[in-house]
This record gives sequence, C-alpha cells and structure tokens, in this order.
Amino acid sequence: MAWKIVCSILALLVAYFYLKFRTFSYKLTEKVDRNYDYIIVGAGTAGSVLANRLSEDKKTKVLLLEAGGEDTKNAFIDIPSKAGLVQLSNEDWQYRTVPQKHACLGLNNQRSFWPRGKVLGGSSSINMMVYSRGSRYDYEEWAANGCEGWSYEEVVPYFLKSEDNHNENYVRSGYHSIGGPLTVTDLHEVPLTDVMQTAIKELGYDIHDLNGKSSIGFMPVQATVRNGRRWGTAKAFLRPAMDRGNLHVAVNAHVTKVLFNKEKEAFGVRFMRNGIPHTVNATKEIILAGGTIGSPHILMLSGIGPKEHLEEFNISVIADLPVGSNLQDHLSTEVSFTIQAPLSLTNPKVKSITTLLEYYFLDKGYLSTPANEINGHLKTQSGAAYQYPNVAFTFLMRLLGGDSQKGGMKSSNLQEKVYTALYGANVDQEGFTVIVWNLHPKSRGTIRLHSSDSFDHPDIDPHYLEDPEDVKTLVEGLKWAMGLEKASALQRIGTKLTNRILPQCSHHEPFSDSYIECYVKHISLSIYHPMGTCKMGASDDPTGVVDPFLRVKGVKKLRVVDASIIPNSISGGIYAPTIMIAEKAADMIRGVKTVSKIDF
Repeated sequence: MAWKIVCSILALLVAYFYLKFRTFSYKLTEKVDRNYDYIIVGAGTAGSVLANRLSEDKKTKVLLLEAGGEDTKNAFIDIPSKAGLVQLSNEDWQYRTVPQKHACLGLNNQRSFWPRGKVLGGSSSINMMVYSRGSRYDYEEWAANGCEGWSYEEVVPYFLKSEDNHNENYVRSGYHSIGGPLTVTDLHEVPLTDVMQTAIKELGYDIHDLNGKSSIGFMPVQATVRNGRRWGTAKAFLRPAMDRGNLHVAVNAHVTKVLFNKEKEAFGVRFMRNGIPHTVNATKEIILAGGTIGSPHILMLSGIGPKEHLEEFNISVIADLPVGSNLQDHLSTEVSFTIQAPLSLTNPKVKSITTLLEYYFLDKGYLSTPANEINGHLKTQSGAAYQYPNVAFTFLMRLLGGDSQKGGMKSSNLQEKVYTALYGANVDQEGFTVIVWNLHPKSRGTIRLHSSDSFDHPDIDPHYLEDPEDVKTLVEGLKWAMGLEKASALQRIGTKLTNRILPQCSHHEPFSDSYIECYVKHISLSIYHPMGTCKMGASDDPTGVVDPFLRVKGVKKLRVVDASIIPNSISGGIYAPTIMIAEKAADMIRGVKTVSKIDF
C-alpha cells in the first residue's frame, strides 16, 4: 500500500512539473513568401517589439528574420541566476573586441568578450534583465542636439506603454504603469540586500526609484522577471503575436545584404538559411534591428558606410555615411568585500535542495535572481558639470570567483594568473562585489568590416580608456566603493575589503591612486551596453546615420531601430531604452500615435 502512495505522489509531481515548465514551440515559418510589406532583420530586443506592433495592423504583412534559433532550446535562458551560463553558448554571437591599447591589460590578448543574443529575443534573452531607463537629461540632450521628438516628455509615454510594473508605490508615482506586455518586478532574494540599503542610508544617500523623478541615488533593482523567470521581449512581445496570420517568423536566417534599385530604394534582402541563399522583397520598408554590431555590419556589406573603407573591400558605395563610428560602451571595474555573516549568495546555497524546491514550487529564491540587487548612480568630481550622473554602481550580492569551475574567468576572458590572484580564494566564501562603471565615456570606438564575408565577425574597437577622463571617472568611482566598509551596518557583519594585490600593479603602493589607476587599466570589463554606431541626428548632421524618424540618410525605405541609433550614452542600461525606441518607431512607421505626451 505504501509503495502505491509513493508512486502516486511521484506521478503527481511529474505531472505538476510537466504542466508548469513545459515549453511551447513558436509558430515558425518554414517557407518564406516572395513579398511582404515590412521585413524586420533581427528578432532581438527591438525586433520582437516591432514585429508585435506592426502586425497589429491586420492588413499589413510582416516578415521577421532571425539569425539564431528559438529561445526555448536553452533551459538556462529562463533561470535568472544562470544568465551568465548563456554567454559563450550557441545563443550568443560570441563577439570579441580587437586588442585594446589602454585597457583590458589583464585579459587574454587584451580582448574583451562582447556577448550579444543570437536567439529569439536577442540580448533580452541573455542579459541581466535590469530595467533602467536612464536620466531625463539624456533625452533632453538628444532633443537639444537635433533629435526632434525625442525629449524626455516625448519618450516617457513609450516606456509606460510597454510596462507592467508590479511595484504599487512606483505606479502611484505616475512614472510607471501597469497593463503592458513587459513585466517589471523587484529583485530582492538575498538577505544582504537589506543590510546594504541600511549602509547606503548611513552614508547619507537616498534610496528611491532611479527611473522616476531623479536618476541620482540608489535603488533596489527592478528587472524583467515574472514568476521567478526571465521575461524578455520574445516572451513579452513576440510570443503573443505568433498566432497572427500576417506575421511570419523565420529562424536560422542569416541576412547577408540589403538590396537597392537604381533610385536607391531598399526593395529586399538576401539571407542564408541551411546553406541555401534566399531573396525576399518588401513593398513598404526594410527595418534593421540587428543591434549595435549587427546593423552597421549589414549596412556596410550593403554599400552604406564610410566610402574609403567600403572601397577597400570592393563594395559598391550607395551612401557615404559614418556607419560604425561613434561606438560607445559602459566600461567597468570592480572591488570585492568579504563578510563574516551568512547573508550573501554562495555556490553551495544556489545548489542546495532547499533552493531548488523553493524555486520550482514557489517561483522564488536564489535561482530567481542574478544577485545584482542594488544599483546606484552618482556624480563624481569629474562629472560635476553634468546634469546627469556619470558613474554607476552595481551591487552584486556574491563574490566574483565564488564558483569552483572558474566560470567568471571564462566569461570575462581574464588571464588565469590575474583571476587566481584576485579571486582564487573566493570559492564558496561569503561576501559581495561592487561593479563600478562609467556612464558617459568620452572615448569613441568603431565597428569596421573584417572582410566582405557576412559570416566573418566585424572588427570591434571600443578604444577603451583612450581618453584620460574615462580613467579618472573609474578611479573616482572605485575609491568611493572602497569606502563602503566604514558604514557601521557593514562593520557589524565583519565587512573587509579584499586586499589581494594585482601582480601587474604590485610596484605601486597598494590602493594608492597610482595603484588604482593601474588596476582599472588591467581589470577593465564591459557591462555589455554597446550603442551609437548608426547615430541618430538632425537631417543636416554630418555625424548622423539616421534622421529623427530613424530613416537611413541618402536612401529610401530603410530604417534602423535598435540601440545603434542612440546618439550619446544612456545614464543606465540600454535594454529598456531599446524597447522604448522600438515602441516609438512602430508608431512612426505606421503613421499613428498610440500614446499621449506627459508633462512631469
């Protein structure tokens, strides 16, 4: 009798988990039609939004082409704590920069890995899910520099349109909304987060919504997580639209070129699928949503870019534009602290049976957070002249190097001797890491063709720390972070700055300004926020690639809609702003106005 009860319980558990976690395949298009109204290239953060919004018009026929595959093929995509394991997988383009001269000196060959999503949902399927809009002054600056229609009051309604924020206090403030497809929730699973908030207040700083009235201060992180699982744009926007007969989605479709007629009108694209070339036509427009690397790469292969550079590869020039210039990225460094209390996230806790049961039965716990549970934005001395913050802090409620498999070394590309010296003693230890990043780098980089083969990755050169002001900003930010241990809330749990010395900087007095500067140049890590390579500008702006309607200059029926159009860096992540850009672009393309201007 007992064995029958046990078997019944096991059967119920199997049924429960099957029903709860079964994955649904998308309604994908195997055979692409000859003609569509709109062709969207890239089913990433922006492309998924566009596909949903453009196909709302039942009279419009839309094709969405994605070079990668379905987001249901990698189980780690859904689990927030496993976000880092999706990097360097088949769902990642696995880009890397060219060797850097002024930064990344502690990385193998001085090259930084640049993960970008090659999967439905794009980078929204592999990122850290943080919902951050930036500062109102970012957008005021865009508008002042000729991007008419992109002021703060004009873009906020599009943030609100997509949002379904579960924080009632934030919604009541008027800066957030409910009912949109994008679920935004508070991240708060690690006990150390409460102690850290107390410490920040003790040091005299405010804790408030950085996506609201002021973007300076600190806040508990909000993220696109729903019921403990990632809620990227593939789930939020694309999946609900997949049953529409007027939307076709083709995966494993690698676009090689945009096609133009003699009048410089974009009329179609070529793509490779399973080794077979295809051509498909668009009667209205082609929209590139390939991201900050992918979109300029396709443009240059298609004959739109710097004339002399294209001629090096015998590519016929259709429009001489500064495509691939103005590359910006948020570069970071970090500092770690050990604690003497069991309050942080450690590898044994993540792997415990309690954690697994809590996650799979209650949809919460350590597996439901990537551990980046507090963000901060401040103005340092070098940013005193700005209206917006110039340095950011991400509080990771665990120690880097806490896993015995050295996953952090692989994903960061840090040299083994550097990783061992700084993080080798951190395995399974209690502590936290503060990641410091420069919000407004002065250094500008480039994306350039490596060859005329569309399957060759382009050359990515962010020119990290080429401008000395960028070094100064990170040094100031790191010194601020190092002072955290003086907060009494952190002293009570035995917080100590890890005093492991980077061997390459050991000739400097430990933790002196010269040592910290040396450290910053060696431990230089991307936050993975590339932007700006198809810069939006006024029609007469010679540095612009697209106009304020996101139309590519010098040609017709071609737009770019993704983070590459961002003219100047955002005071925060690029994830939420990219969704906003796509929402606004959809209205522009359709010639409708689905939102009302809001005055704050």
